[in-house]
Amino acid sequence: MVWNGPVPPEVKHSAEDLNISQIDEMLELTELNELGRFRKRAPELGSYLGIREAGQLVAMAGEGFRFPGYTEISAVCTHPDHPGRGYASSLVSALIQKITKSGETPFLHVGTENAQAIRVYEKLGFKTRRTITFAIVKRE
Repeated sequence: MVWNGPVPPEVKHSAEDLNISQIDEMLELTELNELGRFRKRAPELGSYLGIREAGQLVAMAGEGFRFPGYTEISAVCTHPDHPGRGYASSLVSALIQKITKSGETPFLHVGTENAQAIRVYEKLGFKTRRTITFAIVKRE
C-alpha cells in the first residue's frame, strides 16, 4: 500500500524513540504478533517509535526499506492485550509525518487477510497499489 493522502493524519498518542538498546522488547512484541521478518538489526534501517503502558512496550512501528522517493513503514504491531486503542494509527501517522517531511512517500506491506489493518491504513490515506506474493524461507 502507498500513502496517497493529501495531509498527514493527526497523531493522537505520544510515542518515544526506540533504539537498538531496546531490541529485546521489540523482538518480544514482534514475536507476539508473528512478524517473522523483524530482526535484531532492524532499528539500523531507520526510526522506530514505541508506546508504553506502565513501562511495558505495547505498540511499535518503524522505518524499513528505502527506495528512491519511498520509505517503508514496517513492524507495525500492538501487544495482543492492548488492541483497539489507536496506538498503531498514531505510530503510523507519526511516521507518515516524518517521511513526508523529508520529501518521500510512505509505503507498507500488509497481508490481504488482515482486513482490520487494511481498514486502518485506508483511513490514514493508504491505497493498495499492488498485490504481491511473499515467501519466508527458513534454514532448518
